[in-house]
Amino acid sequence: MIEGDRIRLRPLRDDDAQALLEILTEPSVAEWWGTFDLERVRRELFDGCWFAVEESGRLAGLIGYSEEDDPEYRHAGIDVTLHPDFQNRGLGTDAVRTMARWLIEARGHVRITIDPAAGNARAIRCYERVGFKPVGVMRRYERLEGREPRDGLLMDLLPEELGHRP
Repeated sequence: MIEGDRIRLRPLRDDDAQALLEILTEPSVAEWWGTFDLERVRRELFDGCWFAVEESGRLAGLIGYSEEDDPEYRHAGIDVTLHPDFQNRGLGTDAVRTMARWLIEARGHVRITIDPAAGNARAIRCYERVGFKPVGVMRRYERLEGREPRDGLLMDLLPEELGHRP
């Protein structure tokens, strides 16, 4: 368990799959995440790098990370989404901040990246509140099935921008 100010991150459990599918098929989430079915949820999210985001014991969403372990380029990336009922309450900011802090302090990363769709203003505001800075636009970055390619915004965060002393 990783404790935030208002949320808790815990490893996914098998019995989370259906609830995660419900989150990922919400129209305002699917707009950014694409099409999921139960098979894809189990195949892509149950690899040990994804956590449930809980508020007061309720599943609010999920957050995951990826790592570059080459010591010359050591960094991690984050992905996150919340069910619409849990959005606009600061929980996403808390989840991203908590995950970033854990990746820096427990996993030893010296830079954290996040790459929202360039048009996802809500997500970008959330990441900026944590301290992420825009690095650049990645043109035609994302190709969700059945949709035109869209640009992504690469953002990064250094430990000192999170209030961590290197």
